Amino acid sequence: MSPGPAAAPAPPGPIGSAAGPAADRIVLAQTKAELAAARSGLPGPVVLVPTMGALHQGHRALLRLAREISGPGGSVVVSIFVNPLQFGAGEDFGRYPRSLEQDLAVCGEEGAALVFAPPGDVMYPAPPQVTVDPGPVGRLLEGGSRPGFFSGVLTVVLKLFRLVAPDVAVFGQKDAQQLALVRQMTADLDLGVEVVTVPTVRDPDGLAVSSRNAYLSPAERQAALALPRALEAGAKAAADGPAAVLAAAGAVLDQAASAGPPLALDYLALVDPVTFRPAGDAHSGPALLLVAARAGTTRLIDNAPVGLGGPGRAGAGR
Repeated sequence: MSPGPAAAPAPPGPIGSAAGPAADRIVLAQTKAELAAARSGLPGPVVLVPTMGALHQGHRALLRLAREISGPGGSVVVSIFVNPLQFGAGEDFGRYPRSLEQDLAVCGEEGAALVFAPPGDVMYPAPPQVTVDPGPVGRLLEGGSRPGFFSGVLTVVLKLFRLVAPDVAVFGQKDAQQLALVRQMTADLDLGVEVVTVPTVRDPDGLAVSSRNAYLSPAERQAALALPRALEAGAKAAADGPAAVLAAAGAVLDQAASAGPPLALDYLALVDPVTFRPAGDAHSGPALLLVAARAGTTRLIDNAPVGLGGPGRAGAGR
């Protein structure tokens, strides 16, 4: 897959007035050499927040945890890169929201020290011949629906870990399967990066925040609200076992599928949070309830923790 058109690199240095005064102290690096030069002067611990830009309240939560972890003496680095390797044919690589100037302002407001925003040909001078195999977990659920997706994600995360050399990296829980695979790769390849997570951030109506929410029409957004409602219903049924969890969540999604506009379900699954295999009747303890669906042409994912073998607890509360 082509890495996409390249943007002209800018020299590293403080962001100017275009990004606003909140970003005055941020260094913007767009080449590997600029990143290396800026990274060499950063005091540790260095905490990386990998993003594809179009920053929203969920990203702010990641940045705030990163700032807390780095402490007053450390540094937060944000990467902004729309990674072509994780987009399949017919997906939204070309129209994925890109808003670098606004993103820099957000990073400044949240105390980041360095933003790495490379053009495509910096990250991929040529189509990569060696990529990361995500293993068996990477072929389930999201990996089954989007072949090659997790290989693309892990490849770019590995490159970012190598280039930025962070002590800690912060990810969101909304992408639960991705988070699990990043942790597995970090452990298996001895990358020496601590991976920490932030709980899913939700808008007041319950929808998990996502850059792709901008695609939704008002009616499609109303349809998409079935996702958090389904997760909440399923989590509340946990005391009655896995079948009850799936039935309760499925009932909400079935109703949404017959509404207008309809919500088109991709998958609903209750899984072991380590293996991502289905949680069977004998499963006891933590589980994850995962859902993926389309509202109009927009594909959304969400998840909630479920405690099986004990009192149910709502993991997708508003």
